[in-house]
Amino acid sequence: MRERMLAGDLYLADDPELDELSYRSGDLQDAYNATGSRDGAERTRLLAEWLGGVGEGTVIRPPFRVDYGRFITIGARTFANFGLVALDVAPITIGDDVQIGPNVQLLTPTHPVDPEPRRAKWEAAKPIVIGDNVWLGGGAIVLPGVTIGENTVVGAGAVVTKDLPANVVAVGNPARVVREI
Repeated sequence: MRERMLAGDLYLADDPELDELSYRSGDLQDAYNATGSRDGAERTRLLAEWLGGVGEGTVIRPPFRVDYGRFITIGARTFANFGLVALDVAPITIGDDVQIGPNVQLLTPTHPVDPEPRRAKWEAAKPIVIGDNVWLGGGAIVLPGVTIGENTVVGAGAVVTKDLPANVVAVGNPARVVREI
């Protein structure tokens, strides 16, 4: 089922294989979120065990919530403030030197509009890519399948529903480009 999920095909959300991956992630998530503010070395160790890849000097302030963790790759020197939610049902790739404000959501899952498959627990997902040196303002939401180009700034509370090019400022719901950088 994991292969179907990562390929963006419909999969059953309550599949036993996925449950096991989720339980492992939940244990690491609980340990990570229980660390104190002076536990930088332990946080770094837990991120390395939990995530698919994490660059040197990256800091993620707890609480940090994910589905699986192993499908998230984060570059070097990235900073995420409190409350990051990264639902990695499809891969999430975050570049180097990214700044993520508090309570940002990176949401890869999609659900059928038709009620019957949704009731049967079928879902799908699309990957998210955040380029180098992006700034996501507090409360921003990035939806499935979105790519944000390098150096782009996404304003606080924006809902990013489609790709954003490099070197722009985008704000609003849905997010729209308001100027070039």
